[in-house]
Amino acid sequence: MELEVYLEKVKSTMLRWIDNLGDSYITNIFQSIESGKMVRSQLMFYIAGERADEVIPLSSIIELVHLASLLHDDVIDNSDIRRGKPSVNATDGSKIAVMIGDILYSKAFVELGKYNQEIIEQVANAVVKLSIGEISDVNLAKHFNNDEKLYLEMIYNKTASLIETSTKVSALAVDKDGEKFGEYGKGLGMAFQIIDDILDITQTSEQLGKPALNDFTEGKTTLPYIYLFKYLEEEEERKILVSFHNKRLNESEKKWLFDKFEESQAVQKAYQLAEEYSYKALHSLPEENKKLVSIVHKLISRSS
Repeated sequence: MELEVYLEKVKSTMLRWIDNLGDSYITNIFQSIESGKMVRSQLMFYIAGERADEVIPLSSIIELVHLASLLHDDVIDNSDIRRGKPSVNATDGSKIAVMIGDILYSKAFVELGKYNQEIIEQVANAVVKLSIGEISDVNLAKHFNNDEKLYLEMIYNKTASLIETSTKVSALAVDKDGEKFGEYGKGLGMAFQIIDDILDITQTSEQLGKPALNDFTEGKTTLPYIYLFKYLEEEEERKILVSFHNKRLNESEKKWLFDKFEESQAVQKAYQLAEEYSYKALHSLPEENKKLVSIVHKLISRSS
């Protein structure tokens, strides 16, 4: 089976499940949500290999969970755009977005109940971690965060945990080493989020599809800012950096930031940590898999 065929089957499975609810309004909203690249399903496809057909329902469950988390995330962040299109909370309101997210979570758990206890527990725990990560993200955004450990814990829960679970349960479903493939997913997920945070600084607004430095102006203290804070020895400069947190920056303030990033090599240091996580991912693979190796290399090359 080709990857494109697999992903289409995952999409059609999700649509069938939602359509079976018998509510055309819910179905129409679901169909309006962009599915994105479906990275988690791609990973599951490559891990399952010749038995990919067997993990289509499991892939569909993971994608429903992911979509539900994005709907809730957009409400929390007041995001009007998701993947280049108006978000559900922008078109139908935050209340509807939250409830549609709840429906997707609930439907995912209905289908998850058909699996064995280990797989059920893995996915259920990932959803718990997602929620904990979202709470941490909200709380950390209230003030400038200079604690690297808190940042890494947050991105693990919010982003890496579901990727880790995707790779682990797909392996378990086809009688492969769940622990090793889970470690691969964890390393990949951590590297993925750190690279995303770096791109918010290094790419233009046109490349990002949103304003550059948007994360920081929305209150998110990502890894390069934490490293920059540690680099700055003068208290006055630290105060300047902290004063930029959760603020719309003018051109001179942006220039100050970019100059300090270049001087401190904070972005490069963050990139090095992403490389370390990608290295862990590659060395966790229990079998030769060129596609899974290629995904890691493509991820790392995005910001190099």
